[in-house]
Amino acid sequence: MMAPPRRRIETSFVFFDVQYVDGTRTSNRKVPATALAGLDGDASARTVIEAQDREIGLASGRPRPDIKSLSRTTAK
Repeated sequence: MMAPPRRRIETSFVFFDVQYVDGTRTSNRKVPATALAGLDGDASARTVIEAQDREIGLASGRPRPDIKSLSRTTAK
């Protein structure tokens, strides 16, 4: 007897480049597209990335600086 086929969950992401106040930059930060579905557009991406930064800071013991600017990564 075969197991029933599993549903494939489709998750799409939007990638952002983040510039911090101290001049450092990170590229291709993933934000779920569902988080950007609201009326505020890319502003909600800042909230998601700040939450990711808090988790990274707790795990590494080095807190991330504040975000200066946020822009969508351009397609190559």
